[in-house]
Amino acid sequence: MTFTDTVSQDEAQGPVAAMYETDSEALGFLPNFTRAFSPRPDVYAAWRQLNGAIKANMDLRRYELATLAATRRLRSSYCALAHGSVLLDKFLDADGLRAAVTDHHAAGLEPVDVAVMDLAQKVVDDATSVTEADVDRLRSFGLSDADIMDVVLAASARCFFSKTLDALGVEPDAKYRQLDPELRDALTVGRPIAES
Repeated sequence: MTFTDTVSQDEAQGPVAAMYETDSEALGFLPNFTRAFSPRPDVYAAWRQLNGAIKANMDLRRYELATLAATRRLRSSYCALAHGSVLLDKFLDADGLRAAVTDHHAAGLEPVDVAVMDLAQKVVDDATSVTEADVDRLRSFGLSDADIMDVVLAASARCFFSKTLDALGVEPDAKYRQLDPELRDALTVGRPIAES
């Protein structure tokens, strides 16, 4: 499940036990990513606070599209599957999501969505390549400077979380095996899904 030792659920105490309980209650199971942070529950708490603050300022659909674009570039199966599942549940049908993962320019998304995903990808690929023209493009669709910063923050924060999981060898939860096979394959952009 990970390259490093983690605390088992039955041995968890103190902050680790609290972290496990919170995520188990919120998600209905204990995710592999939560276990991965068991050696550093304080870092996980800080991540949740940071990501929560970023997400709270954004339209959920925009946040998920920006995150999906970032995860695709990061080759993070875990995050692509997780955020793809949110998009599937709330905003896109399976064909639309598969198209957005494969090529968001040809997915029939609104031009503002394409521009948001383009910026998120650019942040991941090479943040120094972002130009004022990229920012102006989003302004032309009515995004404020704060909205644009939110897209940058979502992509930047995703770099931390996705790279941490992948560097530790954390596999996406086995529950993602239940997705439609074509969609599951499209969202599995890096590490394979856990067997159990």
